[in-house]
Amino acid sequence: MRYFIEFSYDGTAYHGWQVQPNARSVQAELNRALSLLLRQEVNTTGAGRTDAGVHALKMYAHFDAELIESIDQCVYRLNRILPQDIAVYGIRQVESDSHARFDAVSRTYHYFVYTQKNPFRQHYAFRLPYKVDFALMNRAALELLTIEDFSSFCKAHSQAHTHICHVEKAEWTEVEPDLWRFEIRADRFLRNMVRAIVGTLIDVGRGKISVDDFKEVIARRDRCAAAESVPGEALFLVDIVYPY
Repeated sequence: MRYFIEFSYDGTAYHGWQVQPNARSVQAELNRALSLLLRQEVNTTGAGRTDAGVHALKMYAHFDAELIESIDQCVYRLNRILPQDIAVYGIRQVESDSHARFDAVSRTYHYFVYTQKNPFRQHYAFRLPYKVDFALMNRAALELLTIEDFSSFCKAHSQAHTHICHVEKAEWTEVEPDLWRFEIRADRFLRNMVRAIVGTLIDVGRGKISVDDFKEVIARRDRCAAAESVPGEALFLVDIVYPY
């Protein structure tokens, strides 16, 4: 039987989603808990990969296992086994060829920044120690909706077979006084893509580069043309949409 599992996690204590040797990962914790509870070896396949320190408000994975007689009890017991920074919300049986990664039609990320020193925001938002022009950053962000090749924002030596992505939304919004959110939605994302885009948009907001320069960064299709990636602790995967 194949199942989809919906969960969330605080990525602070993890070296990303994917299982890695000699490093703690969310996937390893989930595999361990499912294997212990179901009394069989379970290996999950996630809807995507999040980097070290990145969080997920909504994440999906699929796994294969023998029939689960009580889904509700399984969810309840999983949450007893898992650490406090990982929470399971639901499990559902799906078709045997359903795939958590390849079947997803869109994903949405949020990145949070603030400019005034605030000890209660430091763990989940990135402080900008300078003023930025968010209207100008939004003008630059609109360019992301007009392109397909995101090579300039992909981590060097990535194993991605293509750098083609289709961005549906890219916008900065002030959600609270001095707390701004960058929301980006696309059919797929490359490794490090969101943090590289945010870092480059911040350069626009600071006046280090113009909107035309931002277009040139995109056109060069070279990671070295873009700015440094911003830290991971302010990035959240917030939604994944499936056609079923």
